Amino acid sequence: MGDPNSKKHRKGFSLSLGKAIIVMFISLFFYLFSFLILSSALMVVFSKNPINSVLFLIFSFINTAGIFLIAGAEFLALILVIVYVGAVAVLFLFVIMMLDLDVNPLKSGIKKYYKVGIPIGLIILVEMGLIIFLNPFKDESAFLEGQVNSDLSNTERIGEVIYTDYFYHFQVSGLILLVAMIGAIVLTLRHRDYVKRQNVREQLMREPDRSVELRDLLIKGDSQ
Repeated sequence: MGDPNSKKHRKGFSLSLGKAIIVMFISLFFYLFSFLILSSALMVVFSKNPINSVLFLIFSFINTAGIFLIAGAEFLALILVIVYVGAVAVLFLFVIMMLDLDVNPLKSGIKKYYKVGIPIGLIILVEMGLIIFLNPFKDESAFLEGQVNSDLSNTERIGEVIYTDYFYHFQVSGLILLVAMIGAIVLTLRHRDYVKRQNVREQLMREPDRSVELRDLLIKGDSQ
């Protein structure tokens, strides 16, 4: 018979080794996703083709969702994929492809904004560095109030907080978005004299003699 202490020691060692391997893989995927996000973000800015820029933006969103999954924020990961990738980024892609936008005139004046853009970029980098190195959120009790029910998942916790403590705030934000959507529709449907519009009813009700014109064609080789 083996020593029970040695069996317990081997079991504890195997559990510690398994946890270390899991942590190593999580760290590996975190740095991999971070590298892909930074690379795709740079390609979004420096790509000359707007369609490629949107595709790199979608790739950046997907990798960001992967980091959210690693951090345990699965709700944010799903929202990022469904809303930003599935709606916003794809909408940008279809608009650019259908309109065939010429971005060269837009890039012609980019040198004028270097003097303003570089200081703003440096300020943002300094702020990010301060947040990373100072880490003002070390003490979780500084920004978490009350005891959170550990039996619920992150999605259930967010739903419980939104529909209990912040129910009225959530409804007001929905009404604001509804008013903004109605305003955008009204501005789009406003009739302007210098904008040509398509009258579908008039096109369907028109007679053939008003829309089709018959002409005699002269084919080579035929006598005059």
